[in-house]
Amino acid sequence: MTDIASLPYRPCAGVMLRNREGRVFVGQRLDSTLEAWQMPQGGIDPGEDPLEAAYRELWEETGVERRLVTLVAEAPEELWYDLPDDLVGKVWKGKWRGQRQRWFLFDFAGQDADVNIATAEPEFRAWRWVEPRALPELIVPFKRALYRQLLDVFADHLV
Repeated sequence: MTDIASLPYRPCAGVMLRNREGRVFVGQRLDSTLEAWQMPQGGIDPGEDPLEAAYRELWEETGVERRLVTLVAEAPEELWYDLPDDLVGKVWKGKWRGQRQRWFLFDFAGQDADVNIATAEPEFRAWRWVEPRALPELIVPFKRALYRQLLDVFADHLV
């Protein structure tokens, strides 16, 4: 049995994608049976710049091209979460205890038709735009505190 406290955190980039109406993109994960929605996020490759990882993950998960987004803000610090004990060892091949995430807020200048979750390696089975304040209730419980922090971090931009 691996000592969970000895495992590192997975470096990750996250994207809050905001449309013209001020609503935020969420996708329903393919690999979850829960009614759980989340914003695009994914691992930062070794040596990869976090912002570049954010653009890459946005493309890989939503099909949204970089030319259709504008960087509005970046969280000044990493945000962290721990996996529940019963998931450690089941996800990410047991290499990580949770994630340390760099978050970016992008404005989306495209149309809904520019979103395509049927990507080469799909992550989501459905997607929608939601009010930012609804985010913590939509995410899996172990990420709710992080999403509340994120709303605080980007509060000046989410008026």
